[in-house]
Parts: sequence; C-alpha cells; structure tokens
Amino acid sequence: MQLNLQSLVRTIPDYPRKGVMFRDITTLIEHPEGFKQSIEAIAAPHRNMGITHVAGIEARGFIFGAGVAIALGVGFIPVRKKGKLTGETIGQNYALEYGVDTIEIHADVIGPGDKVLLVDDLIATGGTAIAAVGLLRRTGASVNHAAFVIDLPDLGGAEKLRAENVAIHSLIAFEGH
Repeated sequence: MQLNLQSLVRTIPDYPRKGVMFRDITTLIEHPEGFKQSIEAIAAPHRNMGITHVAGIEARGFIFGAGVAIALGVGFIPVRKKGKLTGETIGQNYALEYGVDTIEIHADVIGPGDKVLLVDDLIATGGTAIAAVGLLRRTGASVNHAAFVIDLPDLGGAEKLRAENVAIHSLIAFEGH
C-alpha cells in the first residue's frame, strides 16, 4: 500500500525564525513503512543508470543517501562540513546568508568514470547542493542527477541545479518557505 509521504512530514511554524515553515522529516523516518517507501521512491528512477556512488549531504542527507546507496548496491560518499573527515580531503566554499561555509569529501573516493547521485532531504535555495555538485565534479566524476525528499520550489534551488545540468527528482513539494 502506497502511503501519502507528505502527510508523514511534520510542519513546524516559525522555526528556526518567524515566518519559516520548517519541514521536519523525523516524523517520516520514524515511520518504518514511510521511510522504506521514501528510500525506494528515490532509488527506483536511478536504477540502470550506471550510478557508482550516492553522495549524501550532512546530516539528513546521510539518512536517505545511505539507504539509497544500499538499495542501488553502490558506495556512499558523506559530504561533510569542514574538519569532520579524517585523511586527505578536498573542499568547496559556498555562501550562507551571513558568511561562508565549506563542505568536504575524501580526496580519493571518486574520479573520472564515476557517476554520482546526490541525495539530501530537502532542496530550498540550493546553495549547499550546488556546492556539493561542484565539489564532486572537481574529481572528474559525473554528477547529473540529484534526488530530494522535499522540494521547496518557491525558493528556486531545484531550478538553479537544473541550470547546472543536474536532473532533479523529488518526492514531495511544499509551497512557500
């Protein structure tokens, strides 16, 4: 039986600040069948594409990305905040509302010939996802597909990723922020 995944996402008004409608996926992942269906719904359209790795953006992208990697039978790449990975890393800076942040991956995890699917829980303005695509592509890997549980289309992130030649797959869309 197919569940209405959108009904399993809790909305918290005015978090983290007034006017924001926070889309909380913890209620989805706490629901065993909803979590399973969301992983399968992300993995299904990416089967038989030659994907070699799934990259998940810290932290909630780890939850969905690891499950999708298992479903596809491929490796998982954690895209982490600066300083969290051991060993040699490569990083990518990206703009925040107030400043700059950096994400990193292991320097030797992928390269030319690899095809990476980027996964995160939500696409909003797209800043982190675009930085992750740029970082992964710097290794020579192909990153032409990204998948998200939730898209907030009014914030434009999915369109920005499409402009970077990345096909977007999302399970749920919520209007507004």
